[in-house]
Amino acid sequence: MMTNEHSVSDVDAYGRVPEELVAAYREHGFVRVRGVLEPGRIERFRAGAAAFLAAHRAESLERQGVFSQLVNVWQRDRTLRELTFDHRLGRIAEQLAGFPLRLWHDQMLVKEPHNNAATEFHQDRPYWPHAHDRLPLSAWIALVDVPPERGCMTFLPGTQDRTGLRPQDLHHEEDLFETDPSLRWIPRVTVPLRAGDCTFHSGYTGHMALPNRTDQARLAHDVIYMDEATRYGGTRHVVTDPLGLAVGDRLDGDTFPRPWA
Repeated sequence: MMTNEHSVSDVDAYGRVPEELVAAYREHGFVRVRGVLEPGRIERFRAGAAAFLAAHRAESLERQGVFSQLVNVWQRDRTLRELTFDHRLGRIAEQLAGFPLRLWHDQMLVKEPHNNAATEFHQDRPYWPHAHDRLPLSAWIALVDVPPERGCMTFLPGTQDRTGLRPQDLHHEEDLFETDPSLRWIPRVTVPLRAGDCTFHSGYTGHMALPNRTDQARLAHDVIYMDEATRYGGTRHVVTDPLGLAVGDRLDGDTFPRPWA
């Protein structure tokens, strides 16, 4: 583990994390990994993300003002491609998952200053057209410091085994709990991040993001990984709709790469 007065890293020189973090991820469905990216690289990625957002904000998939969501930015911006393809991120994700992964997609998730809207509790996996897959997971990378008041995430530990729920409404505070009332009583864990830290969470782990009440935009970059053997399940999704896939097709090839392998 590397430490100095400015940074702490849980990642060793080989891009691996301690086994206790792997165990924590598999028990709770999420884990914080500190110092995945070094300060100099984070500043370059932050500047690249801010520039991309300024040029493409109008293309956000989210239209209700909770956040800006720009998907598959790796295909359009060289700097953000470098971030999404970072070998440390992919190697840690595979270490946590315990099986080979592919990139599903990346996305920028930005909450503007004084955005007072929460992203309500939900699971990710119900939105995705996946079949024959083991647990997917996401790396949520803080490109700026993200204390609670800037919109860090809160998790419902142990909910990675709650499969089979319908997609939830990100704008409806009660929707996940109406879908499964037992989730309301699970203790909630809020995870502040320094720039360069990440959380990794399972696609079924319930989570939400707090409002941004600060003067600075909350810039986060999300890299989503799926089981290498995942097949197309047939439901609509912005990533797969243009690809002309048939149900049962493997999600592989250049659109869903393994750059860390």
